[in-house]
Amino acid sequence: MHTLVAAALGAGGVWVHEHRTAAEAELVRSRLRHALTLVEPGSDLALRLRLRLTAESDYQANENANVLALLDEARKVADPVVRVEALSLAHHCVLGPDHVERRLELAAEMITESLRTGRPGDLMMALLWQVADHFLDADPHAVRRLTDLRERLKHEDHLAVRFVVSAMEVMLAIRDGRFAEAEQLAGASAQLGAEAGDVDATAWYGAQLCAIRWYQGRTPELFPLVDHLVHSPTLSTVDNSFFSALAVAAALAGDRRKAEGALAMLCRRGLDSLPRSSTWLVTMSGIADAAHLLDDVEVAREVYAILRPYARLPLMASLAVTCFGSAQHPLGLAALTFGDVGLALTHLKAAVRDNLALGHWPAALSSRRKYAEALERAGDVDEARRQLATCAQEAAALGVTAPPDGELTVRRDGRKWLVRLGGRSVLVDGGIGMAHLAVLAANPGREIAAVELVAGTNALTEDVTAQDQLDPEALRQYRNRLAQLRGRDLDDAGRAEHDWLAGEIAAATGLGGRTRPFSDSGERARIAVGKAIRRAVNALAAADPAIGEHVRGHVRTGRRCSYTPP
Repeated sequence: MHTLVAAALGAGGVWVHEHRTAAEAELVRSRLRHALTLVEPGSDLALRLRLRLTAESDYQANENANVLALLDEARKVADPVVRVEALSLAHHCVLGPDHVERRLELAAEMITESLRTGRPGDLMMALLWQVADHFLDADPHAVRRLTDLRERLKHEDHLAVRFVVSAMEVMLAIRDGRFAEAEQLAGASAQLGAEAGDVDATAWYGAQLCAIRWYQGRTPELFPLVDHLVHSPTLSTVDNSFFSALAVAAALAGDRRKAEGALAMLCRRGLDSLPRSSTWLVTMSGIADAAHLLDDVEVAREVYAILRPYARLPLMASLAVTCFGSAQHPLGLAALTFGDVGLALTHLKAAVRDNLALGHWPAALSSRRKYAEALERAGDVDEARRQLATCAQEAAALGVTAPPDGELTVRRDGRKWLVRLGGRSVLVDGGIGMAHLAVLAANPGREIAAVELVAGTNALTEDVTAQDQLDPEALRQYRNRLAQLRGRDLDDAGRAEHDWLAGEIAAATGLGGRTRPFSDSGERARIAVGKAIRRAVNALAAADPAIGEHVRGHVRTGRRCSYTPP
């Protein structure tokens, strides 16, 4: 009997939710339930079996109340092995961002209890939890604790712990900008994970590769990989991070339908319904990125409101195996998307500071670039140029490909646009935003009013300056045209026309659809031109990241727009 019970407990594995397929998970649960019928209900063995069953259930339901209640029961048991197992299982169920302090307390208690069990592996696991907790809390001493654990592993090997430590070392290499080394380490870590039989080996390797390519500016390359990995049965049931990665990779690769589909899947029940697991912060960051790339204002507002309480935390996945920098960055990105430039400046400036504090040099560079973009949109061109100059220095230090030098030209080539910069060139699909970029590139350093850009690319009206009112016939024609556009699968030009018409009608009518005098159309032109140019820049970045980054960093939008070469 004791052999059967021990086998049932061992079948669960070192971690919670190691068996991902429905059949495997049910087989483990059935063995645990059967073993429970063979032991005394009030025995320590029964408590250990109940703890494992409850932890499995709580984890997959993104809950922890039941396992924490059993932990309180285990604290009253004399056997330290029961207490250590209960602490480790409970810790696994509180890996979400709402439980930072609780995790630290559980890990400290587990270290104390592990010294009483006489099992060396218990202390190694407890120390590993503590290291992960300090990384997840952005503790500056986390690396020191990792170094101590690494030294202990030399004298007391523990394969499962060694695998996680190797994955943490990949994360640190990425933070340091050592991308080639990080990629080699990630491959070696994945092999070690396979040797350890860890079901997360594939997902962790995929997440680390995503981080490396993201900071190298090569995310579109990952589109096929992520599109496949997102449906892998090895992924946890509470992990949605690869859906957000798919939305970003698809958007950058130019597959808008796939990107919008992945984002819609995440949003279908409201973002607040997504389980706040160990990958939740990374998931929300990806959603903010996707919303920005797709110009989805509604999603940007939603993700901002939900993510705001976690601004101080780093965007880390699982047991600190990959890091995408400070949560301030996606908050700033969301604010940029819904048009609050002042709010974006606050968050992005904080993101630069926090990423520097983390020692995450690629994330600091990424946040500084976005901060410069926000400064330009706010009209502080001089400070934006200073930040971009710092970006150039940081990019050179990291060995990241710098934007190419040379004259920027944008011209039509059949139904596409040919964009040249220095020795680089790329063909991209047409759109009204590309037409705006062509005008700006042809007039470097010159500010051009948004209303002039609209007048040059939109034949809806001959006069986009202030008017007294729309006459009834014009208003009827605008409404008819808007009705024709609704429900269609619109391209860039169609979306811009739709937005412009809707704005004109809204501005021209009062309550009940009565006409009213126009205010200055400059604000509506600013919004329409800004959206069109951002869509064009996103498409350009997907086709050629180097040219796209150059254009993004040197085009300023607002009531007056300009392209200012470096």
